[in-house]
Amino acid sequence: MVYVMFMFLFGLVLGLAAVASNPSPYFAALGLVAVAGMGCGVLVGHGGSFLSLVLFLIYLGGMLVVFAYSAALAAEPYPEGWGSWPVLGVMVAYLVGVCVAAGLFWGGWYEGAWVSADEFAEFSVFRGDVGGVALMYSAGGGVLVLGAWVLLLTLFVVLELTRGLGRGALRAV
Repeated sequence: MVYVMFMFLFGLVLGLAAVASNPSPYFAALGLVAVAGMGCGVLVGHGGSFLSLVLFLIYLGGMLVVFAYSAALAAEPYPEGWGSWPVLGVMVAYLVGVCVAAGLFWGGWYEGAWVSADEFAEFSVFRGDVGGVALMYSAGGGVLVLGAWVLLLTLFVVLELTRGLGRGALRAV
């Protein structure tokens, strides 16, 4: 299990470096889906299977919309992939930065990092992730409404920025 978690974490860091290296939107959307899969694998390894499933389904739905929108806006005849030299150079620079940061903060992080959410609750009725989801909806309802409002506002801002002054998205509403 430790080897699987190591591979999930390694894939997560590698995928984040691949997305941050600024390739074409096609490859960036594919990298974000891979990063979401690796992150959900880390959550499953720590005992958050329900939260991982919900996050993966919601994130993949959002990524489908973002991918369709970015593919429609950036119709490049020759998209720049991860194998091109500028993108590969930036990706290697990011990975070197991650290795330097890991070398600086290496000591002592692994003692409590491999504990799952359900390891200490043998006689509990709830799993760790299901109780957290219920608490998020009961105590954090206002934050969820605020988050939905911010996402809606961000959608209108992005639509206005991409369409320009003459044909704004709010003029049609």
